Amino acid sequence: MNASPFQPHPAEWTETQDLLPSVARDLPAGRHQFHKEQLMAQIHEDLRTTRAPARPVVAPRRGNPFLRRAVLLPAAGFALAGAVVAGVVLSGGDGGGKTALATGPALTTRIGAADAEGAPRLLDRISLAAADVSGPAPRAGQYIYIASKVAGTYLRTVDDKTEVVSQELHSRQVWNSLDGHDGWLIEAGETSDEGMALSSDTPLSSAYDALVELPTDPDKLLQRIYRDSDAVRDHEVPRDQAAFVAIGDLLTESYPPADLAAALYKAAARIPGVVAVEDAVDAMGRHGVAIARQNDADGERTEWIFDKKTLRFLGERNVVVKKVADSPFEVGTVTFTSAITQRAVVDDGKQVPGQAG
Repeated sequence: MNASPFQPHPAEWTETQDLLPSVARDLPAGRHQFHKEQLMAQIHEDLRTTRAPARPVVAPRRGNPFLRRAVLLPAAGFALAGAVVAGVVLSGGDGGGKTALATGPALTTRIGAADAEGAPRLLDRISLAAADVSGPAPRAGQYIYIASKVAGTYLRTVDDKTEVVSQELHSRQVWNSLDGHDGWLIEAGETSDEGMALSSDTPLSSAYDALVELPTDPDKLLQRIYRDSDAVRDHEVPRDQAAFVAIGDLLTESYPPADLAAALYKAAARIPGVVAVEDAVDAMGRHGVAIARQNDADGERTEWIFDKKTLRFLGERNVVVKKVADSPFEVGTVTFTSAITQRAVVDDGKQVPGQAG
């Protein structure tokens, strides 16, 4: 069986500034897509055998489909967890072909105006559009393939000098088994050219098999989202923000069936503080409308970006919209950005869409 791709039209990356040559860098503090959930089980196991952080890290519950690192850990916990992830990445292969990403000035953007009253109407339209999208139902043994372009902003310290820098926009490819136990990752600058295996006894929270078991009634779905995110989120992360982030995770590196995707958007409309944004730009420079929510604790707004005409999901980004005391990030800084370039169902864990299975 051949791969069945769903490929958005590419567009130019227009927001980034000229980037500097490759330099040594610290690991971004929880900004990489890679840190979101694939290695949570292994991180927890490593943390159990090392000195505990200031606050406990809660192990994910088996089959919990609402799990994101940013929800689990306060800012102070990212240093230790990031170091664990870094060790896993570097031990995933022989390091051949792995090169540091170029970094340059912080990515910045114009902040789009927020419209709280327009959010329910926009989400209703997005939900209807999502319900009309049909794709092949994956078969046992197949994998979900998702390709994207990503970049992050973080603090880099060299010779006691700390500055805010952004990564070069780079490619990321992920293959995940339907049960969430196995996968493969290739990410420029983060893995070798061949990539690294992703495997765990604890299945991915966004695994296809877990998604198809979720309720598609928006009210019941939202109750489930709150229940499961409450069980793992750090107390510093507001409850409504954790729920919003959890839904966003299921829109990115996962493959929700059409009826579930439609229900997720309707559930999001019920979360307090959700707004519509008139203009937002994904990592490839594609302009669209956005559904967003601001986290007052860190001053960042998480934006889900959609094509203005088709309302197809394009990607997401985090933008600083409010200056927070002691934060190094200025208003307008894009701390993370992504653009989905392809989703497909493939037969093998390293198969590229279009190849024969």
